[in-house]
Amino acid sequence: MAEHHIVLVGGGHSHVQVLRAFARQPEPLARLTLVSDSLEAPYSGMLPGHIAGLYSREAMHIDLAALAARCGADVVPQAAVGIDRPERRVVLADGSHLPYDTLSLNIGITPDLSSVTGADRFALALKPIGRLLAKLEGALGSETPAKAPGRILVVGGGPAGVEVALALRARLAGSEHRSRPWIGIAAGRGLVPRLNPRARGKLARVLVRKDVEVLSSCRITEVAADGARTEDGRWIASDLTIMATAARGQPWLAGTDLPLSPDGSVLVGPSLASTGDDAIFATGDCAELIGQRLDKAGVYAVRQGPILAENLRRRIRGEPLMAYRPQARALAILSTGDGRAVASWGDRFAVEGRWVWWWKDWIDRRFVEGFSSP
Repeated sequence: MAEHHIVLVGGGHSHVQVLRAFARQPEPLARLTLVSDSLEAPYSGMLPGHIAGLYSREAMHIDLAALAARCGADVVPQAAVGIDRPERRVVLADGSHLPYDTLSLNIGITPDLSSVTGADRFALALKPIGRLLAKLEGALGSETPAKAPGRILVVGGGPAGVEVALALRARLAGSEHRSRPWIGIAAGRGLVPRLNPRARGKLARVLVRKDVEVLSSCRITEVAADGARTEDGRWIASDLTIMATAARGQPWLAGTDLPLSPDGSVLVGPSLASTGDDAIFATGDCAELIGQRLDKAGVYAVRQGPILAENLRRRIRGEPLMAYRPQARALAILSTGDGRAVASWGDRFAVEGRWVWWWKDWIDRRFVEGFSSP
């Protein structure tokens, strides 16, 4: 039988598991190629800890080149910009084409800044993480502490916005070199509305204790170099504005003619294959399971990874594909930046404490370190 070429576009939380699975158990007829413009994959769960100074940059990244080498996968170190579906070829940034038999997308999302004037020029977006990290150190005045921002506005009151605000408070708590900055959260849709009331209450009290101001029902419509304007015309002075709001699928997906959700994500069925092309799979933030709206959270990409790996094998063999069934209730553990954390699950369960951080730290380190050895 002919060799079956699987092309993995993106080094997200699902694809690293595919690479590890094929390293541990090679598929005789499979040839893998990883397409990624970065050979380090950041683990999103450890980003707030890194910002707070609890993790080094190396601790939160997975070495994609080493992982690919262990399973004999080729690596194409550039971005994908399109798909020639009739010819089954990936279009690369340099204009070349890479043929595939099966294609899998795990490419994350891009910030949707279209509704906030000036955000693309004057704000830092949380995703993609690689781009954020490249700019954040300079913005925080790491090399010149005296020039650290005096006022920081985080736009978005979801889990990501809350964790980043608390991480920044821990990072910039104040020292002999700099004063304690004002940090605010513009929570246009409320504070962590998807978490249960007990967890929301615990996080609200943490924010008060840490002197992070929550600006309730505050919708930002414009960002400038020195602040942001709200929907009702108020001006909020800010030296650094961070966007932790809605994101959408990569723009180039619109040119593939694949069925997409309203936010530009690839619509997939239970097998994680596109509803419009069974040779293309998509997972993580860049995918939407048809009939369900899951949060854009790494926990789903992590759970999808083993299902994707098995279905890629089954497609090669011509076997029926497995169904991915998302958990009805996902555990959320939010770092508070100070060696403590708040956990939320279901409608009522919520706990806070140092041991919750130890729990989260163990989960996160175990995940990342699991890719550093066969």
